Amino acid sequence: MSMERARAWLTQFGLAEKIQEFSDSSATVALAAQRLGVEEARIAKTLSFKVGEEPVLIVAAGDVKIDNPKYKAFFHTKAKMLSYDEVEELIGHGVGGVCPFGINEGVKVYLDASLKRFETVFPAVGTAASAIEMTIPELEMASAYTEWVDVCKLA
Repeated sequence: MSMERARAWLTQFGLAEKIQEFSDSSATVALAAQRLGVEEARIAKTLSFKVGEEPVLIVAAGDVKIDNPKYKAFFHTKAKMLSYDEVEELIGHGVGGVCPFGINEGVKVYLDASLKRFETVFPAVGTAASAIEMTIPELEMASAYTEWVDVCKLA
């Protein structure tokens, strides 16, 4: 069902035909990069957090991790990732396929500045065996992002 939600969402932007589905897992940055034949940094990983009681997504480059002081300065709280069991219920996609497309209403999406160094990036599309190549303007449009943030550092 997650793939269908994401596909339906992307259809309104004319992007659904760009979805790639795989016969095996692309659930991690390393697996996705291997399947797509690109550097890990270009995999746009979507991280799930709680800010207060509200779920938020941060889409970041595959070679970065959350910088706790930067995160706290922006969100005014300590970084608290959603538990495995909370992700699908609160976001609308399961772990490994979390993406900013076709998510539950009210989930805010933030794009991390680490993505800006690439012309195109590859987020998942609702399943652990999918991806889509998008330009940064396409990602901005299709993610319905709230704003750009700078909350990561090189891993």
